[in-house]
Amino acid sequence: MTTTEVWECYADDVKRFIMSKVKDAQITDDLVQEVFLKVHAKLATVSEESKVKSWLLSVSRNTVLDYFRISNKEVPLNKEETIISTEEYAHSEKDCLPGIIKNLPKKYRDPLFLSDIKGIKQAAIAAQLKLPLATVKSQIQRGRKLIVQGYMDCCDYKLNDQGFLVGEVKEKTQCKVCS
Repeated sequence: MTTTEVWECYADDVKRFIMSKVKDAQITDDLVQEVFLKVHAKLATVSEESKVKSWLLSVSRNTVLDYFRISNKEVPLNKEETIISTEEYAHSEKDCLPGIIKNLPKKYRDPLFLSDIKGIKQAAIAAQLKLPLATVKSQIQRGRKLIVQGYMDCCDYKLNDQGFLVGEVKEKTQCKVCS
């Protein structure tokens, strides 16, 4: 299925869903556009055409939640939305990352977290951890390699010729980290 086909089939549904949450036509249009940019970038990761709609609604819901989080507004939730259907939940590589990071040895996890998650400069991390800068740099690089290895172990991803991880996300029950 192409992005155009997804747009033609589901754009109105996405727009109605987002409008029901943000209650502003201009913001709705902006968020619909953001959703379909994400769809265009990640549509190839959806393995079955039957899962496109549930995946699309998950992307839409997450985009709305991001909007509320960034704008510091309260998220309006209906009672029926607090119960997430397992059919609408699509296991993704984002679900595996916390488990992979948690399983990293502490000496790699801490500098990697401070650098890549908190955005602290490596020199400041070295001072904070009272380690030489070269040590911190190598620990961060090693931590990143261990995350790649974690995806290869967890979901059987492979490295292609360009050094990128490729493969399909397994169902949650088959994932070695998330199950």
